[in-house]
Amino acid sequence: MKPIIGIPSDQLIEANPRMPGDYLVYAPHDIKEAVYAAGGIPIILPFPEKFTNVEDSIQGIIATIDGLILPGGPDVDPLFYGEEPIPEIGMTLGIKDKFEIALIKETLKVGKPILGICRGIQILNVALGGTLYQDLEAQNPNVKIQHAQATLGHFKTHHVKIEEKTHLNDLLGENSVVNSRHHQAVKQVAEGLTVAAISPDGIVEAVESENNHQILAVQWHPENLWQNDEVQFKLFTDFVARAAKEK
Repeated sequence: MKPIIGIPSDQLIEANPRMPGDYLVYAPHDIKEAVYAAGGIPIILPFPEKFTNVEDSIQGIIATIDGLILPGGPDVDPLFYGEEPIPEIGMTLGIKDKFEIALIKETLKVGKPILGICRGIQILNVALGGTLYQDLEAQNPNVKIQHAQATLGHFKTHHVKIEEKTHLNDLLGENSVVNSRHHQAVKQVAEGLTVAAISPDGIVEAVESENNHQILAVQWHPENLWQNDEVQFKLFTDFVARAAKEK
């Protein structure tokens, strides 16, 4: 049987005018297609409206899936890493943050693999005790390149240097050109993670587990690149292969 890959949902803020309060939940189309193409079965994991007495649900969700993909989405609420929001922060959704942090912790507890993408690397770092730049331009004077690219999302816009002796290096090589659609980023790297790639101006572009291949997370969006880039597709084939071992 193919491995089942869980993808936490996002939701539309605007309700259906004929069904007030009936919000749509969804996962990114290109991630769903990448999972199918890599040999997995994607399922959407919707977060609850009220986060009470859901520990059994979290355990049941993780018992059902073989791997967890953390996709892009809204900014991570800085309250989860002990900071107040600055004026430049975007929309946050604390209930989504809380749900994903619980999913991450349970996934790590049972030893199943995680792939983080954009917001995914950020919420993963926060779940493990790290911090974020709430806004790169406002908080990091060393930023010299455009991290929130102005062009279309499937175009590559800057280089990343991939660290030696990392799992990411085994997959992608020493350098890669990627797309970039973020204004938050990893600041203090959480314990248990190691930096796997950096941008030309020193921003963390990827992290992975220090002692195993359970975690791999990137700041760019390989789901928008894999259709025309066999190397970027390795991020999904590798992840699905790791998830298949958990079945």
